[in-house]
Amino acid sequence: MTFTQNRLSSERLAQVSAGSRFSYNRTQQAIGIVHFGIGAFHRAHQAWYTDRAMDAGDRNWATCGVSLRSKNVADQLTPQDGLYTVAERSERGTHLCVVGAVQEVLVHPRDCNAIIERLSSPDTHIASFTVTEKGYCRSADGSLDPDRAGAGSIYDYLTRGLALRKERGLSGLTLLSCDNLADNGRQLERLLKAYCAENDAQLGEWIATNCTFPCTMVDRIVPATTDADRTDIMEILQVQDEAAVVTESFTQWVIEDKFAGPRPAWEQVGAEIVSDVAPYETAKLRMLNGAHSALAYLGLKAGYTFVHEAIGDPALRSLVEQLMREEAAPTVATADGQSLPSYAEALIARFANPALQHKLIQIGMDGSQKIPQRWLETLEANRTAGRQCPAIIAAMKAWFAHLRGDNGPVEDPMADRLTEIASRTSDAQCAVALFGEGGMMPRIWQVSEEKLQALFS
Repeated sequence: MTFTQNRLSSERLAQVSAGSRFSYNRTQQAIGIVHFGIGAFHRAHQAWYTDRAMDAGDRNWATCGVSLRSKNVADQLTPQDGLYTVAERSERGTHLCVVGAVQEVLVHPRDCNAIIERLSSPDTHIASFTVTEKGYCRSADGSLDPDRAGAGSIYDYLTRGLALRKERGLSGLTLLSCDNLADNGRQLERLLKAYCAENDAQLGEWIATNCTFPCTMVDRIVPATTDADRTDIMEILQVQDEAAVVTESFTQWVIEDKFAGPRPAWEQVGAEIVSDVAPYETAKLRMLNGAHSALAYLGLKAGYTFVHEAIGDPALRSLVEQLMREEAAPTVATADGQSLPSYAEALIARFANPALQHKLIQIGMDGSQKIPQRWLETLEANRTAGRQCPAIIAAMKAWFAHLRGDNGPVEDPMADRLTEIASRTSDAQCAVALFGEGGMMPRIWQVSEEKLQALFS
């Protein structure tokens, strides 16, 4: 049977079994969320939660997805009326769910005016973001990089959309960062404030009074979808889905209770609305993300392709366990009932899931944007406590090898400078150039150059 003319769409939704799709009427849902960065993670996480909330009876929270870098997602979703499949994979099998939360996808710069109109619509109450660490346009010291935060950045669109809301007498928005940045809501607030200070100080004052910036912790492993994945999904659903995403059955979303107006009832479908996200966020960044980055560079160095292969290596598993349990966990101030030993055990099991086929090279992208919160903060917390971090140091050395091109071309916003430094220096010299006084990376890890020489020699 051929499926090329049988693409998933509103018209063909009836071909999908009722147990694998939502039950609400999409045509009657107003767009309440504008989301920047409608990649695979958002579709498997925030949009999935929103779809479930609407299916449970909470209405008018359809999503307008915005792509700032590429029209590929629009090309996948638009012919499908925004519909796509989430495939949850475990050793027990695959569970499919067609998600209907996304109503439209707009692309920069083609749909610039439409994006601004969506942000300034009275139906819109939330602007959310999964633009990855580099989408926040930060300099090495964490401040706003004005050269990158120009036309087409989230700051450009937010200020133009919010200025229209102000002009029209509308309420502010909840600005919801869903990226792996420590204290992500506060960072977005600080960076947007800096942008407004340079471009429109009066608007900045209005934003400070009328908008909120909740912190969040997001957690779900979402590998890149392959052609084989799409074929498998097509054979089950009997319709072709070019926008399908593959993920694990585990998911977690912790959101600070700090909203500027209405919001979906996400807590009714598994999200946690809390007064303080920090304990969950810190554990995730330092234990899960820190271990993931370590596995990426150490696993690639050892010749592996996938996460489950790397964690299956006894030596690498031992290093990852050491990083999570002995180096990261002691630096986390836990919330009531938060068990870090149980969390570490669950992470190892998730990493070992062979059904995901999560590529190490995907995790290894953009290391310069990830390492500060994944490794450097752990290193600094342990330094002040008088403890060593040999597992993170081993991972750092593997990252240096990655920068030298051992795993192929380096994909990183600072690639040119990083590869130039790494290629002409030893590990110890590279560490000093990156983390020493005046180095390229944020000065989070307050260790002397002499100590860096000793650690990396």
